Amino acid sequence: MSAAVFAGTAAVGFDLDGTLLDTLPDIAAAGNVMLAALGRPVVDEEVVRGFIGDGVATLARRLLTGRHDGEPEPALFERALHLFETHYAAHVSVHSRPFPGVAEGLAALAEAGLRMACITNKPERFTLPLLEAHGLRGCFEVVLSGDSLPRKKPDPLPLLHCCETFGVAPGRFVYLGDSPNDVAAARAAGCPVACVPYGYRGKLDVRDLGADAIVPDVPALARLLSGAR
Repeated sequence: MSAAVFAGTAAVGFDLDGTLLDTLPDIAAAGNVMLAALGRPVVDEEVVRGFIGDGVATLARRLLTGRHDGEPEPALFERALHLFETHYAAHVSVHSRPFPGVAEGLAALAEAGLRMACITNKPERFTLPLLEAHGLRGCFEVVLSGDSLPRKKPDPLPLLHCCETFGVAPGRFVYLGDSPNDVAAARAAGCPVACVPYGYRGKLDVRDLGADAIVPDVPALARLLSGAR
């Protein structure tokens, strides 16, 4: 890793699920309520962990079919999605928690004068209540959810939108995530990207994602960016 790629950073974007918040328990619970209501076998949290990352609708499809590229019958899918969204909306933050160091790291980045955004594929109706529940909404000037723009990660549009909003070149906007989608979006946008070793990416090793840096937590990212400036 070379710190040079992070020199001149002016703004930072963050993935939500698996990077800032451990939301797996509540997502898995909603998924299993959906499956049970449809007479399907429930699944372990680790199965759900491997399916997270492309939005709620895709997660529902994967849980119904047991495959990443599964495509259930349309009427079944619509019923399943309604079941999932209804339960999840009512229980979006029962067991979800920030990962260690998140609050401290965000505070350090703010103190350093860096502008911040949260960019997630989760729909806004779930994103904002989660951020509010954990006192994180005020940390971000911009929050982009999976339904905020016409395209979501791994498309570069959300990251480029943040760069334009902040008035910074993509090379000065660092993105922190935990998954292939995060790295792909950053690469397509021309942004430096760092990844955390925890999170939701199935059996993929974080070292195989091709990020510019692997940081153990958000405070470590703050230290890295401070040193690179």
